[in-house]
Amino acid sequence: MEITHLNPEALFSNPAFSQGVLVRGAHDTLYVGGQNGTDASGAIVEGGLGPQTEQALRNLLAVLAEGGADQSNVVRMAVYVAAGESVDEGFAASMRVWGQHPTAITVLFVAALGRPDALVEIEAIAVLNS
Repeated sequence: MEITHLNPEALFSNPAFSQGVLVRGAHDTLYVGGQNGTDASGAIVEGGLGPQTEQALRNLLAVLAEGGADQSNVVRMAVYVAAGESVDEGFAASMRVWGQHPTAITVLFVAALGRPDALVEIEAIAVLNS
């Protein structure tokens, strides 16, 4: 088994964590850490849940691409949304970026996220070969 930590240049880099971890073995699996709606400098994008969801998904796509994957490889996503936000707004935003790639998904409303200004966090698991 080989483990590779992924930190695409287009994403904010933090020595405390990896944006994704690729595990190569019988079935290569890519674990994408929770992505917020942040730009490359680490700043949260403005405009609320919609723009943050779009950016979080773009960040997720960047990690997938770094590992040689795309939406079609994702087998599970978890979406954490700050309580009081509209899941409909987040869903509409996801359709604009993610497209028609159904996957197993869990959506949870939480009191707060690790970043107080973040309204959404999205993590994923992708299988690269079968």
